[in-house]
Amino acid sequence: MGYVDVAGVGHTLPDGRELFAEVSFRVGEGAKVALVGPNGAGKTTLLRMVAGDLPVRTGAIARAGGLGVMRQFIGMIGDDSTLADLALSLAPPALRDAGRRLAETEAAMRAAEVRGKYSTAAGKAQLAYADALAAWGEVGGYDAEVLFDTVATIVLDLPWDAVRERPVRTLSGGQQKRFALELLLRGPDEVLLLDEPDNFLDVPGKRWLEARLRESGKSVLYVSHDRELLAQTADRVVAVEGGSAWVHPAGFASWHEARVARHARLDELRKRWDEEHQKLRELMLMYKQKAAYNDGMASRYQAAQTRLRKFEEAGPPPVPPKDQDIRMRLTGGRTGKRAVIAEQLELDGLTYPFDLELWYGDRVAVLGANGTGKSHFLRLLARGGTDPDPANIPVDGAKLAPVAHDGVVRLGARVRPGHFSQTHDRPELMARTLVEILWRGDEHRAGMDRHAAMAALSRYELAGQGDQRFGTLSGGQQARFLVLLLELSGATLLLLDEPTDNLDLASAEALEAGLNAFEGTVIAVTHDRWFTRSFDRFVLFRGDGEVVEMPEPVWDVA
Repeated sequence: MGYVDVAGVGHTLPDGRELFAEVSFRVGEGAKVALVGPNGAGKTTLLRMVAGDLPVRTGAIARAGGLGVMRQFIGMIGDDSTLADLALSLAPPALRDAGRRLAETEAAMRAAEVRGKYSTAAGKAQLAYADALAAWGEVGGYDAEVLFDTVATIVLDLPWDAVRERPVRTLSGGQQKRFALELLLRGPDEVLLLDEPDNFLDVPGKRWLEARLRESGKSVLYVSHDRELLAQTADRVVAVEGGSAWVHPAGFASWHEARVARHARLDELRKRWDEEHQKLRELMLMYKQKAAYNDGMASRYQAAQTRLRKFEEAGPPPVPPKDQDIRMRLTGGRTGKRAVIAEQLELDGLTYPFDLELWYGDRVAVLGANGTGKSHFLRLLARGGTDPDPANIPVDGAKLAPVAHDGVVRLGARVRPGHFSQTHDRPELMARTLVEILWRGDEHRAGMDRHAAMAALSRYELAGQGDQRFGTLSGGQQARFLVLLLELSGATLLLLDEPTDNLDLASAEALEAGLNAFEGTVIAVTHDRWFTRSFDRFVLFRGDGEVVEMPEPVWDVA
């Protein structure tokens, strides 16, 4: 039986700010409980505390059953990590330790044999490897290899021995997520913690995840911003907002209505508290005035003081959390009529040659299954195309890896691309604070003084994180800040790779409003069914290598 009990938990940030307090809820056996709330409210932090990654200094967390954890950016465990590393990182602790020891002793044995096959060192290395092999079997390593093989065959259509040393970075984000989810859902752990498991999944993948969560007997606590997935899977909703959390005992379909009713109830309770506080204060002041010239009133004055003090010590009821007010001012600029021209463009091993012409002002959604070349296409455009015009200086494009291709893709006059990566892979920003990044600027953006930087951060609800390092932000906060950098860059062609994956509802709506006002061309790779409705052109990368334009969104095409 697997469960999680969270009782009175609080967390304080390193700078002394209280992130949340008095958070209590239970994930019972087989329950599917969703954590929702604004970006930066503490959802990922709470998951990390349940997982044991962060200490619990206030309150208590109890767990039963094996614990499987999938973190927000599942594949980011090292540039040279392999699928075997990823599989072990998701395995139970004993299996993980035995697997790492086995890999280390095998490498040491091979190195010793190269120096001398029959040397004493080689013999010791062989014995260490034999011990590690025995330990691997004792903790269930061979059963795990059967599971790894099953998952590799399902996700990559190849046996485990053929892919175990494959670098994780060669898989798309969706393949990484599907691989991890298959391992956890089929594995022995009875409790799963999933941080945005739907990110990077295509629509068929999201539908698969919805079905697997519904049919699974595991207890699952997860974070997601995909409203359809939440509506299809959540038994209960834990809303992390306003410095604490509250539990909605039903599904997501009724959560919005419950939240409105709760806020109205809190407003009424606070109004009544303020009225009672005022009455007690006036009563105390009246007795104080009377006690000044009538000693018989002193006891009543002291009693009124005591009553007021106890009332104030009990404290007022919580006020409803303030709704987010995010204002994205994506301005852009006028460009030539033709923004993107592709002629017999072929992405090596991904697509057949295709032609495409996009015009200034187009809003283009790029759809299709994972691994069909959509992100490669965006990266090629972000580098300025196949023959960049010196007048069209790529925004951050020079930092992107080359894309193997044939054919030609050109950008129109005055088209300056700005690229948003789905993985937020900006290592040059990780150790810098937001204010520092805006203050210093770079070759693509002029710097600004602290006052202007804080004003810009305030529009994105990031003023409180101004002196926080980019690498310590939540995924949604990172996404909002990267959109701000695009706003400041002067880009006239926005290339957005899954921009809503980590954004909460308010942020996603602000992004949609900003794109509607943007003077330029927008190309977005997305699996967000709601976000896709705001576009007017739809380019489909099919699984058979064909790239075609469709009159409306299409999801289930091989």
